[in-house]
Amino acid sequence: MKIIKLNAIDSTNTYLKQLAKETQLLDETVVVAENQLSGRGQMGNGWLSREGQSLTFSIFKEFKGLAVERQFVISMAVSLAILEAINHLNVPSISIKWPNDILSANKKIGGILIENLLEGSFIKYSIIGIGLNVNETLFPNLPQASSMKLATGNNFELEEVLHGILKVTFKNLTNISTVDSLKIKQMYESELFRKEKVSVFETPDGSHFNGIIKGVSEIGELLVETENDPLKKFQLKEVKLIY
Repeated sequence: MKIIKLNAIDSTNTYLKQLAKETQLLDETVVVAENQLSGRGQMGNGWLSREGQSLTFSIFKEFKGLAVERQFVISMAVSLAILEAINHLNVPSISIKWPNDILSANKKIGGILIENLLEGSFIKYSIIGIGLNVNETLFPNLPQASSMKLATGNNFELEEVLHGILKVTFKNLTNISTVDSLKIKQMYESELFRKEKVSVFETPDGSHFNGIIKGVSEIGELLVETENDPLKKFQLKEVKLIY
């Protein structure tokens, strides 16, 4: 593992993607930003980070023989790694909000953005961006945001949290091409926020409907039981969980 530390950068994912194009990166290269100015989340959402209070970093991970149709296994493995790492730090009521937001007590404390480079029908490597609210206490105009400190009342050493997450992440991604996807999927589904509970969802046109999260498909679609459909599949931009 090689760690590159930067004082300030627009986006660790963008920086690492460019670095991967220009140089021969070592597998498991990590870029950590002290201050990320233009962090990105899923579907173009921004990611707020505060200097010295949050973790923003990206991982370069190579794969061999990982088929494109199995790419969601990366997201599941990384989400589970973060949960395992922060569970060791006694962060309470943690769960995964589909596809890969990290929650504590129903509030978002972290997120993941994965960008894959394909080679034929396989994934050559991934740039895995992770943002985690560690010691922040103020989230203006973000009522659904929280931090590890707010959840526990404790301050955390950023380096300790970083290395804990990296250790479990690299363990989970080792030989991911050949591991049993079903086992990872079952573990992921067991940690899904609001699984088996009646929830409210929103479609892109703004309409709402009730449904029950049953799990995910092999390619990462959200499986929702609705009044009119015993098992409806939704891709990322097709539905939003409201509550």
